Amino acid sequence: MKAFRIGSGAGYSGDRIDPAQDLAERGELDVLVFECLAERTIALAQLRRSLDPQQGYDLLLKERMRAVLPACVQQGVTIITNMGAANPRAAGEAVLEVARELQLPRLRVAVVLGDDVLPWMLAHDVPLMDSDQTVRSLDGRLISANAYLGADALLLALQSGANVVITGRVADPALFLAPLMHHFGWDAGDWQRLGQGIVVGHLLECAAQVSGGYIADPGYVDVPGLAEVGFPLAEVQADGRAVITKLAGTGGRVDRLTCTAQLLYELEDPSRYLQPDVVADFSAVRLQEVGPDRVSIEGASGHARPDQLKVTLGYREGFIGEGQISYAGPGARARGELALAVLERRLQRRGLAALDYRAELIGVNAMHGPLLGADREPYEVRVRLAVRTATRTQAGQVGQEVEALYLNGPAGGGGVTQSVREVIAVASALIPRDAVRPECQILEL
Repeated sequence: MKAFRIGSGAGYSGDRIDPAQDLAERGELDVLVFECLAERTIALAQLRRSLDPQQGYDLLLKERMRAVLPACVQQGVTIITNMGAANPRAAGEAVLEVARELQLPRLRVAVVLGDDVLPWMLAHDVPLMDSDQTVRSLDGRLISANAYLGADALLLALQSGANVVITGRVADPALFLAPLMHHFGWDAGDWQRLGQGIVVGHLLECAAQVSGGYIADPGYVDVPGLAEVGFPLAEVQADGRAVITKLAGTGGRVDRLTCTAQLLYELEDPSRYLQPDVVADFSAVRLQEVGPDRVSIEGASGHARPDQLKVTLGYREGFIGEGQISYAGPGARARGELALAVLERRLQRRGLAALDYRAELIGVNAMHGPLLGADREPYEVRVRLAVRTATRTQAGQVGQEVEALYLNGPAGGGGVTQSVREVIAVASALIPRDAVRPECQILEL
């Protein structure tokens, strides 16, 4: 049987668009997947939806669709994406809007719903993971609760013959596993093949991380053409064996090192990688270079899927006020340290010193603390003060104090910036499978 070709069009919400367009036009793909949803992304999307019921989907959705829809429709490439975020239905309508704008003759969009479990969570008090508290501790602050759906939730959408499948919160590898199950007819209890499909999805889900972006370190690990790095694709066989590669003429590299780095990414226990569809086992995975920018992967397996589904909860957690100012030339570090001392006293005067805050010199101790930067005398430093507060007004006072250093010393400060942002924190919980009821809606031109 001919290999099934899946391309990765994005690894996060702000990813580049031109490599995805290249894949759509030259990749000879069967499926192009855009993985754009992180834990906080969906909570922030819920905030946007609360202000406008027609919003709440990925901010780059339309731009991405303009770039890839013409080629995908012409070549019969199915697009699968979680860019629906907090509002998959509105995202589906937005895709149709782009299709009309591009004057496409027809388009079928399948919208997968059911991941939003906020009503269920508000009615049930369950423990929070990695915490001694429960959901009830978030009363009045909870803004979103989204369950990680699996590939099974996408199968009805794929069976509908949709050109575009739009979802909200779905486990990242499931976006890639679903089309493999659909195309090859893999059974939902075939744990070995499902485990192999998950490892393919795990390697592709972060896009250019597996084609060079994750390991580039000049002089140690050189990656050619990083400015034009190509996004990866997989050629998958019916038994789940696959080759990870990229398009000819693109920058980056795909080899055993890049694939190993991505394989271990966010992996706590290689023998028990919990997913909604299967508990994948990567402990016997074998990677082999089979040509330039071509790595075969096989040996993954799996066990019966978990009885529960993970839910990400987004909740309000105050505000962060931040200010920054730069000092350069002789004595830059001493002036920066004096600025921090002045700011500490000013926080005490405003009653903010007892709050959670960071005061640091970027270029000296911001990344690894004071010990590693103890003997450094840089030419320039940048003072950064950030304070977590209960109110927006308090947060605004932080940047105001940094800006006041212009005239109140130390000497030679410049380039002040200040900002206030609301903190959307995340927590996790587990809920029964039967609390989640996925459904599929079809939209058409």
